[in-house]
Amino acid sequence: MSTFRAVVIDRDGNGQSVSLKNFSEAELMDGDVTLRVTHSTLNYKDGLALTGKAPVVRRFPMIPGVDGAGVVEASNHPDFQVGDRVVLNGWGTGETHLGSYAEKARVSGDWLVPLPRGMTPAQSMAVGTAGYTAMLALLALERYGCTPADGPILVTGASGGVGSMSIALLAKAGWHVVASTGRPAESAYLKDLGAAEIVDRTELSGPGKPLAKERWAAGIDSVGSTTLANLLSHTHYGGAVAACGLAGGMDLPTSVAPFILRNVALLGIDSVRAQKALRLQAWDRIARDLDRDKLAAMSTTIPLADVISAGADILAGKVRGRLVVEIG
Repeated sequence: MSTFRAVVIDRDGNGQSVSLKNFSEAELMDGDVTLRVTHSTLNYKDGLALTGKAPVVRRFPMIPGVDGAGVVEASNHPDFQVGDRVVLNGWGTGETHLGSYAEKARVSGDWLVPLPRGMTPAQSMAVGTAGYTAMLALLALERYGCTPADGPILVTGASGGVGSMSIALLAKAGWHVVASTGRPAESAYLKDLGAAEIVDRTELSGPGKPLAKERWAAGIDSVGSTTLANLLSHTHYGGAVAACGLAGGMDLPTSVAPFILRNVALLGIDSVRAQKALRLQAWDRIARDLDRDKLAAMSTTIPLADVISAGADILAGKVRGRLVVEIG
């Protein structure tokens, strides 16, 4: 069997180690589709895995990389043939199943979707789980009945991947977008993406009231904890908040007041195990609505060798927008 380059996380008595090394194709896990991976991306969860800051990795050795884009090299799945270009998001890759920071991957064909028409593999990874999750959040708000006519929408963690993608997608859909960020230097960047207003994240980071002044008709939150609690307390009567992240913590120090006194809905967004029909809907909408110039403006490309150090950067809040990982 041949070998290929891969970022590998391993563990011994001294703790976790991460290195770029040769990995044997014989060690790939079970799956009915084998891919030549061309691109991946860096998500917050990847940063947690690479640094060991949270117990994301469930088996060792592990190749991290939640997202991947590539070309089918071998397939026993009826939906995919050799030469097809595909996209992979979630399903435990990089956690329980070997992921995409490697030149090859073997996965279940049920996890894959075709590369969206009109998008390159690099563009699909500039979107990645962050953009796909942002679209799932927008679709959930629309299904609930939220519309731009209801009023402004707040996006927390605005300078990050999910936040940046949310701003661009919401602006395209006609929303008046308010961006919450702790990096005031990024204000011009956020307004170029489509944000109409910028608020400092400190307005939402302190202990809040069970109910506060109604400021926003809806929200997309990737921060969690006190930020999400404050967003809920400021949401208009009958509004909704889509929660999809925990960069600020897993806790939620709130009360039932927003739910029972203002009829506010909290919509949970899971991108890992979303069903294929919803995935296809999200990617179709992204391919149709996402401004490619805005996507390019929020994206930076790095080689596979740089992804290890970039993992610490994303946790430290040093990454703006999206990092595309060029595998080879």
